[in-house]
Amino acid sequence: MSEDHIRYDILTQEALRGVVRKVLQEVVQTGLPGEHHFFISFDTRFPGVRLSPRMLEQYPEEMTIVLQHQFWDLKVSENGFEVGLSFSDIPERLIVPYAAIKGFFDPCVQFGLEFDVEREGIEPVDDEDDAVDEATVHPLRSNQPASQPVGLPEPDRSDTAADADESADAEGSEGGADVVSLDAFRKKP
Repeated sequence: MSEDHIRYDILTQEALRGVVRKVLQEVVQTGLPGEHHFFISFDTRFPGVRLSPRMLEQYPEEMTIVLQHQFWDLKVSENGFEVGLSFSDIPERLIVPYAAIKGFFDPCVQFGLEFDVEREGIEPVDDEDDAVDEATVHPLRSNQPASQPVGLPEPDRSDTAADADESADAEGSEGGADVVSLDAFRKKP
């Protein structure tokens, strides 16, 4: 078998991460349409991810956030996104590079994407090179809108699509999730 010098696997991941970026850009411009909402799982230790020490302690490896009713100040750049969320009634600002995303799921239409996140060979990002331009890590100021806690799965769960599917079932949705895994596109040796 020939060696893949083009690296279609990497190109496919980049293209699918572009779908996430485009969807979030649309939300910034027009808000969440209809009943759409998103579960986004990401590697909390990936270079460029910014969380408060409290959140990093609670979610030392992976975290799933829900963008539905209670989020604010969503900012989207070429490299990542920034969003305000509330955890146990404490407002937080999160910065997530697209390369850190492990899963994206919209239970409204049973659409999901899974990504391979590899930290090997990636140098830590300097504080000056945040994933979102001019973004800093800090709890939100008290003059920013408060929110109810966001329902997150337990920190030790790793099957995001299944967690999101369970949530969708709880909301009355029927049918399984159509999750696209990059492994489906890879040739088996």
